[in-house]
Amino acid sequence: MPLPDLDDLIAEVDRTCATAHRSGAHEQPDWLALLTSAAHLSGQLQALADDLVEDYVEHCRMHGVSWADIGSALGVTRQAVQQRFHAPHKRYGPETMSEELQAAMTHVKRAAVQHRNNYIGTEHLLFGLTAEPNSATRMLESAGVSPSAVHEDVGARLAMGASQAAERIAWTPYSRKAIALAEARSEEAGAGRIGCDDLLVGLALVGRGAAAAVLKGAGFEH
Repeated sequence: MPLPDLDDLIAEVDRTCATAHRSGAHEQPDWLALLTSAAHLSGQLQALADDLVEDYVEHCRMHGVSWADIGSALGVTRQAVQQRFHAPHKRYGPETMSEELQAAMTHVKRAAVQHRNNYIGTEHLLFGLTAEPNSATRMLESAGVSPSAVHEDVGARLAMGASQAAERIAWTPYSRKAIALAEARSEEAGAGRIGCDDLLVGLALVGRGAAAAVLKGAGFEH
């Protein structure tokens, strides 16, 4: 996958900065507005890079790699890498999920295992949510979106991997953000457990990842 070079990034800043160019043909661009847009884009790229590294750190820890070796790979001390990544991620067990969501999660796990993926991405979550009727599919239908079309679209994005450790599958940062948003939504509604519709909204609110792209393309935004 080719990475964008500096010219690509400059062109993107120029394209997205609405106030960059003044109306007068001979006036200088609004350099401060361009700088603000460049800083925003830089922040997005840094957040994406941080999520990428965090995902692989978690997989290293799951498979027994020491903090010292992880720090060495990242060029920092063991203490530094522990301070950055050691905060435990919240685990969501069956007792925190509705029966419908528990059923959907069997499809999620099955999709990851069948594609030999050692991670649960947002695409796996959306695939599981749309595998059979539930509160998520009803929410899609009420928004004029076909659950079967979403299921087919996101299913086409599931890539075949080479993992031999399917019994230990980590959630990606975007997936964890999505279920944290789902939990907050269910708590706000006074529900005892997270529902399929909560997770669907969480996937949409994350705004990044395969599921968000599919939902946005289908016309579902929350």
